[in-house]
Amino acid sequence: MDDAMTTPRTPEGQQPRHEPHPSHDRGLEFDLSTLMSRRSLGMFLGAGTAAALAACTPGGSSSAPSGSPSTASAAATATASATTTATATAPSGSATSTPTVTRAIAECGVEIPQETAGPYPGDGSNGPNVLEASGVVRQDITSSFGTSTTTADGVPLTVTLTLLDNSNGCVPLAGAAVYAWHCDKEGRYSLYDSGLENENFLRGVQEADANGQVTFKTIYPGAYNGRWPHIHFEVFESMNNATAAGQVLAVSQLAMTDAACREVYASAGYETSARNFPNTTLQSDNVFGEDGGIYQLATMSGSVSGGYTAGLNVTI
Repeated sequence: MDDAMTTPRTPEGQQPRHEPHPSHDRGLEFDLSTLMSRRSLGMFLGAGTAAALAACTPGGSSSAPSGSPSTASAAATATASATTTATATAPSGSATSTPTVTRAIAECGVEIPQETAGPYPGDGSNGPNVLEASGVVRQDITSSFGTSTTTADGVPLTVTLTLLDNSNGCVPLAGAAVYAWHCDKEGRYSLYDSGLENENFLRGVQEADANGQVTFKTIYPGAYNGRWPHIHFEVFESMNNATAAGQVLAVSQLAMTDAACREVYASAGYETSARNFPNTTLQSDNVFGEDGGIYQLATMSGSVSGGYTAGLNVTI
């Protein structure tokens, strides 16, 4: 895999926060070389307006109010700011308690934090490139496409990202595209992990609608050592740019909530994640730990039996 490394696309002078490599039996040499080759992207980013978050993020949550879909006028005129508090207690068996996480709902102008794409992006930056494959544009990303139809099993999850244009009063960023990817219920990534090199499940591209929203149907991601459960995403200016693996507008990650993780990982099939989850808190995570993930913590609702929804405003 190291021979396929390419130079990451990085705006000059900008560095994202880096995530450690999952413990996937690849060795220190692989980890170091891959980390050094990760793409880095710019601007320190945050979240959309309070009104836009309430309007744009689907689903209810114990830590944030739910609301109806966003509209351009609501997003453009919202100027209020507020904070809400989400309790993120330490996972059972962890050595230290986890402090309360304050979820920030900022005024328009605070953008989503830029993060590393991680060691398994599948976007051509370090080898595999799923973005140029026929079939990657899809809403349901649970199964592989192309030469395989393998399906990733797990608790159903629907993820909606609402893209907001910070340079234009945080109106919906219609027509932009999002590439989203994450690990399976055991913490493994398609295209990279042993036995999954010919699979491309849990990866897909969607175009933002008039409300700036993209929605993916997937499964709840697992937990692996060294990282808090998360979903990666890249935002592109257009669908054509995304499917050509062109220049990205933003690279970030969505953090799952503590409560949902506890519920999901207690269910059948997530035994590996249940063992790994207590080893990393949101505050000790190498990506979200800098600010506790306050601008990236999803608004979530649902149940193991009925599936979950997760939403996040992505101000660019």
